[in-house]
Amino acid sequence: MMTEKIALKGLTKRFGPLLAVDDISMSIASGEVLGFLGPNGAGKSTTMRMLTGFIEPTLGTAEICGFDVTRHPVEVKRRIGYLPEGAPSYGDMTAESYLGFIAEVRGFDGLEKRRRIDDVVDKVDLGEVLRQPIETLSKGFKRRVGLAQAMIHDPEILIMDEPTDGLDPNQKHQVRDLIREMSADKAIIISTHILEEVETVCSRAVIIANGRLLVDGTPEDLLARSPYHNAVVLTVDAAQEDAVRKALKGLEAVKGIKKTKAENDTVQLRIRPRKSSLIAIEVADVIRARKIPVHGMFVNRAGLDEVFRKITVDDKPRGEGDA
Repeated sequence: MMTEKIALKGLTKRFGPLLAVDDISMSIASGEVLGFLGPNGAGKSTTMRMLTGFIEPTLGTAEICGFDVTRHPVEVKRRIGYLPEGAPSYGDMTAESYLGFIAEVRGFDGLEKRRRIDDVVDKVDLGEVLRQPIETLSKGFKRRVGLAQAMIHDPEILIMDEPTDGLDPNQKHQVRDLIREMSADKAIIISTHILEEVETVCSRAVIIANGRLLVDGTPEDLLARSPYHNAVVLTVDAAQEDAVRKALKGLEAVKGIKKTKAENDTVQLRIRPRKSSLIAIEVADVIRARKIPVHGMFVNRAGLDEVFRKITVDDKPRGEGDA
């Protein structure tokens, strides 16, 4: 059974007349990796700063491991690791001396301090730049130093703003593997604009816009919001279009069929499922039984970027025109 680690109830933040975060409520348990998504200015960073105790809520509460962030700030900070946007640090310190400083702030010294530094250096692969001043490091290495400081005390909760920002593809893969590994016994929040990261790392995703929580579900739940998710796309001879439509008309799982392309005496038909269900096998069985020749067939998988735009930009769903 997963244990609740983070609880937000009616969390609200105003900056003068600006309502930055508007009545957000949710909980996050140990073992979850939550992707925190939203357009720029949606309120993601403000929410994370309230969670970590850097700014105070206007209304509502935020609790970390049962401790209110406003009334018990020290207890909260003991239990969280925070990687803020930009990974601020002391540029004239070497990566090693900076991590040593953070370890001491966290209460470690002697052999335990050394062990903690060595552990995070190994996990984020900092060995080659350990004795260089942070200001001389590339953006990717600075980000990894920031990630190391957030992990050095092995916190119960990790809150990270764009953790793979500036990393090359190999480094991103390494950090994503590390996040998955750490998630076994931690609650992790990742704010990211890389929607691929949500699909590969997160067990859950929320989308906010204008400070309000719009969606909360698994990545698969979000994908299912696309009208094209799990649609079957068939290419057949143009002369076979009517036969395909008649053959599939009786399938309860089929919501609609739309011609999306016509060229060289062939047509491409997109067959939409109801409730994003998997219909490929049913469609293939019917087409095979009717002996309709097929030039090509594939299953359309929606992208989170398409769903993200639909939720955060489109005011009203647009008609498909399928018939």
